[in-house]
Amino acid sequence: MDLYCTRPGCAKPINPFPDLDDAEILKTVPQKYCTTCGMPLILAGRYLPQRLLGQGGFGAAFLACDRYSPRMRPCVVKQFQPSAQLTPSQLQTAQVLFEREAEALEELGNPHPQIPDLYAYFEVAVPSRTGGTGDRCFYLAQEFIDGKTLEAELQEFGALTTEALLEILQAVLKILEFVHAKGVIHRDIKPSNIMRDRQGVIYLLDFGAVRQATKGATKSTGIYSEGFAPPEQMQGGAVFPSTDLYALAVTCVMLLTNQQPTDLYDSYTGRWDWQPHAIAPDPHLAAVLDRMLRATPSDRYQSATEVLQALQTGPRRSPPAPSSAPRSGPVAPVPATQLPAPPPSTALQPTPPIPPTPRRPAIAPFSTWELLASAGFTGFQAGLLGIALTSLLGTSWLSGGFWIALLVALVVAQAYRLIERVDLLILAGASVALVILIAPLRQALPVVIGSHPWVTIMVLAGFTGLLAIAGTSLFRLIYKVLSRFW
Repeated sequence: MDLYCTRPGCAKPINPFPDLDDAEILKTVPQKYCTTCGMPLILAGRYLPQRLLGQGGFGAAFLACDRYSPRMRPCVVKQFQPSAQLTPSQLQTAQVLFEREAEALEELGNPHPQIPDLYAYFEVAVPSRTGGTGDRCFYLAQEFIDGKTLEAELQEFGALTTEALLEILQAVLKILEFVHAKGVIHRDIKPSNIMRDRQGVIYLLDFGAVRQATKGATKSTGIYSEGFAPPEQMQGGAVFPSTDLYALAVTCVMLLTNQQPTDLYDSYTGRWDWQPHAIAPDPHLAAVLDRMLRATPSDRYQSATEVLQALQTGPRRSPPAPSSAPRSGPVAPVPATQLPAPPPSTALQPTPPIPPTPRRPAIAPFSTWELLASAGFTGFQAGLLGIALTSLLGTSWLSGGFWIALLVALVVAQAYRLIERVDLLILAGASVALVILIAPLRQALPVVIGSHPWVTIMVLAGFTGLLAIAGTSLFRLIYKVLSRFW
């Protein structure tokens, strides 16, 4: 039997031990050590790592077996061993997340058949290779799910049909019903954290980023997967059950289109544009996913149960095939006694249609660059308007009133995106031309820069534009600082 060394950076991690092929020795040998680095190989006295499954920034996952189970039960052993580049605070946060995953698996996995069970959580003292102070490695052992993640299936088979996607969506929603009922927010739903086993059962994996919900919301710690996290999570704000629903919807549109989230999201308009990339998207399913993808948490469905009800109140469809076998090919028949017990039925009874909620006009949020560009444009136009009105009406209450009214109209038009992008440049250019034509600068302004009126116009308007950008930047900075405390 070969044992795999779990010390990070071991030059030769594979260690052959022919004597372990003897069942008696395998059960009784106290310990085995890596022949290259001296790392203990039998973890917690019972788990025998056999190969590396994957590696990330906080550690690695290994396929192992439990030598004290009657059939050498396979399991996944996760190791917490972050890189040395982490600061002490980052290291502490990472360790808390690892411990939280063990706690979540114990609370959620053991009672739910579609969340991996926790077998053990333990620490191993690792001797130093140089004779100095050794390291501490933390491990958890959990149930091994023999299957493929949805990310792997997507890479192998391509985009899903609507029927196949609905089957997965409903399965994950029923798991989330249980998870959210326990007061837990997963916070990292994505295709690589959803797995289909060989019998077609869907599992939700990787609870390392979970948060306990308090009064419906909790502050995020900034741990998320780029492209799948909604705005409130990316900004470090409160997270909700609808935070998981947003990530699940991103997962669904990725599975329907075989496109990365960054290719489906228009950061300029703040809208998801996924339907043109899907194969014959179902209108009702598209409407449900679009509501799950709304930027504001209160505009989304508030629970997994609401989404299931919305799916059921849509047009009737033929039920999916009872078998959910993986698409990787035929699977050998399994005796009925070895099949896992089906998950408890959480099917909802038919409910009457829910009247649609009146919707406000969808206005895409402004990015930071859009906000600053808009501020600069508004300040520039304010300067031009001041020059024009002063030239025509002089310095009076009338010119001041016109100036304020025009400035408010300009801000409202931008807020509702009635003017944007190229419109701003066209309007600014037209305004400069008009002011040059109508403003007798030498009489209206106390100072003329050089002998060209347009120089004075551009300098004064540019100055007010810079003032507007500076003021907006300061306000946004103060807002972000204060939002971390409230």
